[in-house]
Amino acid sequence: MRSINQWSALLITAITPLVWGSTYIVTSKLLPPDMPLLASAIRALPAGLILVAFSHTLPAKHWWLKLAVLGCLNIGLFFYCLFYAAYALPGGMAALVMSSQPLVVMFMSYLLLRSPLNSRHFLAAGAGISGIAMLVLNSQVALNGAGLLMGLLGTLCMATGLVLTKLWGRPAGMSLMGFTGWQLVFGGLILAPVALWQEGLPATLTTENLFGYSYLCLAGSVFAYAIWFWGIEKLPAVTLSFLGFLSPLSACVLGYLILGETLTGLQLFGALAILFSILCITQARDRDRPENGAPENGTPENGTKETFGHKPV
Repeated sequence: MRSINQWSALLITAITPLVWGSTYIVTSKLLPPDMPLLASAIRALPAGLILVAFSHTLPAKHWWLKLAVLGCLNIGLFFYCLFYAAYALPGGMAALVMSSQPLVVMFMSYLLLRSPLNSRHFLAAGAGISGIAMLVLNSQVALNGAGLLMGLLGTLCMATGLVLTKLWGRPAGMSLMGFTGWQLVFGGLILAPVALWQEGLPATLTTENLFGYSYLCLAGSVFAYAIWFWGIEKLPAVTLSFLGFLSPLSACVLGYLILGETLTGLQLFGALAILFSILCITQARDRDRPENGAPENGTPENGTKETFGHKPV
C-alpha cells in the first residue's frame, strides 16, 4: 500500500495535467488564431522571468548547461513539436502519438534510473493508449508524415526531459521556484525568436486575448510547472508520465461542460481505461525500489524540508 504522503503527492501532481487540459479551450476561444508558437513563447518566457525574479538565485557554473538542456527538452522543443503535430495531425492523432510517452519513459528509466519493469507497466501503458484512442480519435483520421515525426520527437523530448530531471535532481541551494523558472526561461528563449520569425505579433489584442495569455502564463506555467517539478521529486518518473493521460481527458470533460460538446459511450469507456491505467501503474510502483536522482538540496529524501520559493534552513 502507498502511504498517505505518496497518495497526496500523486493527487497534487495530477492537478498539472488537468490544468494543461484546459489549454485547448483557452487557445481556441481566447487567443488570436493561427499563432501557436507565440502563445507558447508567452506561456514560457514571462512565467520563467517571474519565478526567477522571486527566487533570487543564479545557477552554479556547472548547472547552466544542464538547465538549458532541461529547458529545451521540457519546454522549448517540446512545445514546438506539440503544436506542429497538433496542426498537422487531425482527429486527435497528436494526442494519441504523445500518449506513447510512458513507454519511452519506462525504458529510459530502466536504463538510466535502474527502475525495474514488470507486466503491470505494459498492461497500464496498453490500457492508457487504448483509452486515449477511444477518447480522441474519429473514424476519419488522416496521417501526415511530418506531423507524425514531430509528434514522436516531442514525445521523446518530454520523456527525456522528465527522466533527466529525475536523474540530475535540483541544484544545491536553488529553490523549486528558481529551478522551475530557469527551465521556463531557457525554453522561452528558444521559442521567442522562432515565434517572432514565423508568426510575428498580432495586429491588435483584445481583453479576451490578454486574459487568455495571462491564464496560460500564470496557471499553465507558473502554477502548473511548479507542481510538476515538485512531483518529479516526490514520485517515480514512470508514474509521472502516466499522469499525462489526464490532459486529453480533462480537455474532453471541459469541452463537454463549457463548450457543450458531446461525449459518446466509447469516449466514456476510454476515460475509464485511462483511470484504470493510472491506478494500475501506481500499484505496480508499490513493489519497485526508489529511483536514483534525488535532488542535491533539501528534500524529504535526504531529510531536509523545503517550501516552494524558500531555501532550506
